Amino acid sequence: MTASVMSRRTVLAAGLAALFGGAMTGCGTSGPKSGGTAGGGASVWILSGVTEQAFRNSFTGWNDAHPDQRFSVQAFANDPYKQKVRTAVGAGQAPTLIYGWGGGVLDSYVKAGAVEDLSDLVADPHVKNRFIPSIAAGGKIGGKTYALPNNGIKPVMVYYNKDLFRQIGAEPPKTWDELMSQVADFKRAKIAPFTVSGQAKWPLLPWLSYLMDRIGGPRVLNDILAGKHKAWSDPAVTEANEKIQALVDAGGFVDDFASITTDSGADVALLYTGKAAMTLALPSAYQTIQQADPKFIESGKLGYFPFPAVTGGKGDADDVVGNPSNYWSISASASDADKEAARAYLKNALLNSQYVGDLLKEGNVPPVADLGPRIAKSSDPDYFTAVYHMAAKAPNFALSLDQALGPKAGDAVLTNLQQIFLKEITPEKFAANMNATLSG
Repeated sequence: MTASVMSRRTVLAAGLAALFGGAMTGCGTSGPKSGGTAGGGASVWILSGVTEQAFRNSFTGWNDAHPDQRFSVQAFANDPYKQKVRTAVGAGQAPTLIYGWGGGVLDSYVKAGAVEDLSDLVADPHVKNRFIPSIAAGGKIGGKTYALPNNGIKPVMVYYNKDLFRQIGAEPPKTWDELMSQVADFKRAKIAPFTVSGQAKWPLLPWLSYLMDRIGGPRVLNDILAGKHKAWSDPAVTEANEKIQALVDAGGFVDDFASITTDSGADVALLYTGKAAMTLALPSAYQTIQQADPKFIESGKLGYFPFPAVTGGKGDADDVVGNPSNYWSISASASDADKEAARAYLKNALLNSQYVGDLLKEGNVPPVADLGPRIAKSSDPDYFTAVYHMAAKAPNFALSLDQALGPKAGDAVLTNLQQIFLKEITPEKFAANMNATLSG
């Protein structure tokens, strides 16, 4: 390695250390170096679970057809991955293709020079015309493209057990007040209204995001992302947390929700086994049920509806929270040969026909243009159409808070929101704690 290359990587690591703080602690020399494995070559880390096989199929197909540009593939559970990849990026040891969510985390990578500018790729009509433009925009920072969509559209909605709704004679609530009334009805029937994984923390985020939006509109989050002074003290944030704690007080969640995991599907299992009536979740909930109990879907027992409106709120009832998609970026620390392999893969194999079919088969709606004919031939056209249209018609699609914010603020909102759900802090304390991240 030349002195100039060593110098560039030293600067890169220093910049990332400043951005990620403790995420680099103890990074040592573990993990792939220069975007490769110990044996060299391009590398990629994927998430284990419901969409894993679609990713594996794509890279297996690519490797078979391109033996000189092969990728090594490793899978990690969601939460361990998020910590591991930040450490690896900070140490200049990221995989060649970096799996991400866009937002503030991608912005931090861009500011540190950790990812490649892919604007030349999307200038190619063969690539540009493949994606829904609004979803592809999630990979842009400062007008340039640093990431391309690699996964399905992920709006959060309420999934519900129709049998349990019939037991109390209920229909999907359209307002927050109706939802709270149904919570009381479910409790009287000895049915847990909602299941949620409190242990993982991130499944709690949509509750805050949706309520902030329904109460105050997109401006609330926009002010936070802009770093506006005391933006977390906005009345809409405080009211959102008050409503969350009122829901907890009303017994809105299954007992011991703080100990329930999500990577194993334990939270969603309570829905399809009849232990809980609803869950506010990403499409991964559908995928989990599809794998664990497909008859629950096939028999028409699974329902879904958008997050209710808040009476008097400023937000549009069609606004959506979640992840527009997931994205691939190319590590700036990768070798030239590995970067070339990554670019070739993104140009020719990303969300191609086979990839799209695999995602649909796994209950995922790809963010590609002209998907209608494929959806019509899928296993559940009604559901896939609902997801597709929900994202397409949304006036505002807010990215999950832990990804929309920078790494440090993202960690802080996870910790503080969990404390809100556990009634360990007040909404005012939450605001004060989060305001402290705005200047950091």
